[in-house]
Amino acid sequence: MARPIWTGSISFGLLNIPIQLMSGERRTDIHFRMLDARDNSPVRYERVNAETGEEVPWKEIVKAYEFSKDNYVVLQPEDIKRAATENHETIAIEAFVDADSIPLAYLEKPYILVPGKKAEKGYVLLREVLKKNGRVGIGRVVIRTREYLSMLTPHGDALMLILMRFPQELVDVADYDIPEGSARAWHVTPREMEMAEMLMESMTEDWSPSDYKDEFRERLSEVIKQRIKQKKTAHIEEEAEDEDAETATNVVDFMSLLKKSLEKKGETLDAGGGGRKPAKKAAKRAAKTPGARKRTTKRA
Repeated sequence: MARPIWTGSISFGLLNIPIQLMSGERRTDIHFRMLDARDNSPVRYERVNAETGEEVPWKEIVKAYEFSKDNYVVLQPEDIKRAATENHETIAIEAFVDADSIPLAYLEKPYILVPGKKAEKGYVLLREVLKKNGRVGIGRVVIRTREYLSMLTPHGDALMLILMRFPQELVDVADYDIPEGSARAWHVTPREMEMAEMLMESMTEDWSPSDYKDEFRERLSEVIKQRIKQKKTAHIEEEAEDEDAETATNVVDFMSLLKKSLEKKGETLDAGGGGRKPAKKAAKRAAKTPGARKRTTKRA
């Protein structure tokens, strides 16, 4: 069974939903080891001091930033930790946005969130309210030593966390020579457009992931099997990995925490509990705009 990358919680207003962060992708790349062609001995990558040529042990290696040519500032582990968010085991939701408003270029890597013991109710609550409103949660998460922008979204019966790219990580299309303007500006005729649409329509079908396979990997696997049958092999010892996992538990009064979260945002529930009144914001709008108080109450 897969082990969690880390165990923490989703921070949603005053609610904390214990979860385990699990990998949402399965890498199927065929990995190769570098061998010496003369005797099939493994080739190692060594950390070597550029001045002395001596190998440097991991404990003696530090991270440094080159702020100008050949000038570095050395950073300690605590410096990097201090730059990250205080809580390394919380997915802090900062806002909820429409799911369709996020360009695909921002999405990077998926993770599956598994609820901790006795956290199923909060997990389902968040999942269903996201589904019902067609929204996703945007927040930050620290994985290992880096902080990521992330998107929390329902995926069937699961909650999925998708790491996102920050805006500065995306290349502006204006940096490239892209043809601008309409089809007519590039002498594309109506007939060409019509034929292209006909071709597209003939190739249109429902999305079925199972129809797409890594054919290169399959062919390469067959080549490897043939080599094994021909006894063209070499024995290499592999190093084992060891990871620890923890389990989080939590029991909460969701109604109480939801009310407190709304009050903290300046909103109050009506007496029947079926709606909400944005008290502070509505009051400000009513003071500025005649009739705004009536429209706000109706909308709520």
